[in-house]
Amino acid sequence: MDDLFLKKGLNEQNKIVFDFLFQYYYSGLCAYAETIVREEEVAEDIVQELFVKIWINSKKISVNGSLKSYLFTAVRNRCFDFLKHQNVKSRSARLNHGKGDVDESTPENWLVESELRDIIENSITKLAPRCREIFMMSRFDGLKNQEIADKLGLSKRTVELQITNALKALRKDLKPYLPVVLLPFL
Repeated sequence: MDDLFLKKGLNEQNKIVFDFLFQYYYSGLCAYAETIVREEEVAEDIVQELFVKIWINSKKISVNGSLKSYLFTAVRNRCFDFLKHQNVKSRSARLNHGKGDVDESTPENWLVESELRDIIENSITKLAPRCREIFMMSRFDGLKNQEIADKLGLSKRTVELQITNALKALRKDLKPYLPVVLLPFL
């Protein structure tokens, strides 16, 4: 089928076009994802989530190149995101390993958590309005830099710089309260 026809069908949420794309590319995308993540179920989840997102956001998606390249690039990026997330979870588990059985629901821990939350909120409040807005969209709304740039009519680089500035301010404000080990994760 013609790429232009398929792209137009996707933008119009044509179920027949979507089903065709799913049937045609699903197994190849799963095989490709599995070569990256090395787990069949995870690979299938990644591909299925991609197709769900494509269906939900089909009117907003604009594919400039070939549809095949778009799909394989999207799967690759999602696989790398998954691997990064796994790496962070692994590092966190290693940091927590050896702490012993600590009851985290004690009043002392509630107080520390509450104080830390206040410090973070105050630090975010001190940011410039646009910087704060971008940071909150990134960290609290879970938007990617390009999505933020598109929503606010900014360049992706501007969004990246604003997030970097916000993180620097947070690091500075939180430095006295956090162990040195945790600062690189902010």
